[in-house]
Amino acid sequence: VQLQASGGGLVQPGGSLTLSCAATGRPFSGYAMAWFRQTPGKEREFVAAITSRRSDYTDPVKGRFTISRDSARNTVYLQMNSLKPEDTAVYYCAARRIGYPISTLESNYDYWGQGTQVTVSS
Repeated sequence: VQLQASGGGLVQPGGSLTLSCAATGRPFSGYAMAWFRQTPGKEREFVAAITSRRSDYTDPVKGRFTISRDSARNTVYLQMNSLKPEDTAVYYCAARRIGYPISTLESNYDYWGQGTQVTVSS
């Protein structure tokens, strides 16, 4: 499985962005998918994940971010609204062969995309 993340960019505080992560290599419908983010000098942190049964979010993004998946397109999305400067980071998508339960641990994911930069600034 190869993951290709896209959709990052520069946005003003309060704005919105949608990240996409396209999976190639095999159908990913049975995989758990997740987004992580990383800022310079810090460890990569969990943002959101989705399985066939449910989704989960880190507390700072609850109510603002929405993760979704389109199995027909082999793509997972992260809709980000009401963006804040502290959301600035490189965002990575990840896939886990075990589809359930949801994991927030980076080490539990088997495949990673290359990252896309999100900058929230006025």
